[in-house]
Amino acid sequence: MDTIFSPWRYRYLATTRAEAGCVLCEKLAAGDDAANFILARYRHVAVILNIFPYTNGHLMILPIEHRAWLNEMEPAAREQMMSIATRAEDALRREYTPDGLNLGVNFGQAAGAGIAGHLHMHVLPRWIGDANFMSVIGETRVLPEDLARTYERLKSYFAD
Repeated sequence: MDTIFSPWRYRYLATTRAEAGCVLCEKLAAGDDAANFILARYRHVAVILNIFPYTNGHLMILPIEHRAWLNEMEPAAREQMMSIATRAEDALRREYTPDGLNLGVNFGQAAGAGIAGHLHMHVLPRWIGDANFMSVIGETRVLPEDLARTYERLKSYFAD
């Protein structure tokens, strides 16, 4: 098996500082959903764009309540999270026509969670060849649209 190293990722992990508060809770409390790229709020969960996306359309589903683990969530919140993940899958497939999707949750800093205290599910479209030399070797991710445009494209899919 070949191994490709991406030291830019380690530098990010090694230099992130512990926030005084939870950045996701702060965004939910800010009161300006558009400025914070919050696509929707439901009873138990919210949908927000990842402001450091791997690809255009990279969004996150998170519980409204600050919870680090699935087993800390009420069953209704876990069920809603999966229901909204299904909606996100549909939205991304319709709007971006990707070759595939990634859906995942990292629990704890050691598992790669950048915000370990507030669990969030990543849902992102993927295309064959989307990890090219720019991100692997050049340590730079090139995305064809900005977050404001992604927000505009996806917002209507999460309206009730």
